[in-house]
Amino acid sequence: MTPKGSHHLGKGYVQVYTGNSKGKTTAALGLAFRAMGRGLKTYIGQFMKGQHCSELEAAKMVCPYITIEQYGKGTFIHVQNPHQEEDVRRVQEGLAKAKEAMFSGKYDVIVFDEITTAHYSHLISLEEMLEITARKPDGVEVVFTGRYAPPEIIAAADLVTEMVEVKHYYQKGIEARDGIER
Repeated sequence: MTPKGSHHLGKGYVQVYTGNSKGKTTAALGLAFRAMGRGLKTYIGQFMKGQHCSELEAAKMVCPYITIEQYGKGTFIHVQNPHQEEDVRRVQEGLAKAKEAMFSGKYDVIVFDEITTAHYSHLISLEEMLEITARKPDGVEVVFTGRYAPPEIIAAADLVTEMVEVKHYYQKGIEARDGIER
């Protein structure tokens, strides 16, 4: 499969998808698919995820255009389930991998999926996130996703989208569905 119009990105910007509704990772995946259509390569590092999900299967189908790596355990970190030393180690190792991908010259788009949530959970510092935005190579688009994007990251970004939940069928007790939410 060779996408039409293969080219380099040119100048890359910093995007943030935040907010308390679903759709942040989905928006980043949509961007990755649009980039693939132009022959661009995307690396997605998922900080708070370790569960098997449909997007991992989809990425295998479109390799080498979209690469997804997960750095989390198989369980979500909640206030009731605070992070452990292993969570900190996994996130820091993931951060190093994602930054390596950003500087590698192999990828045009780097998605730091759930990085702002990892920051909110005290797994990544604000300084580490700001360093990514400051040191990003010119020809690389960087995308941060997650709830609770701090004001400093919103200020450093070029494009910020906030997902707002207007209505969700979870409220009627409908579980997450394969191929739709996971």
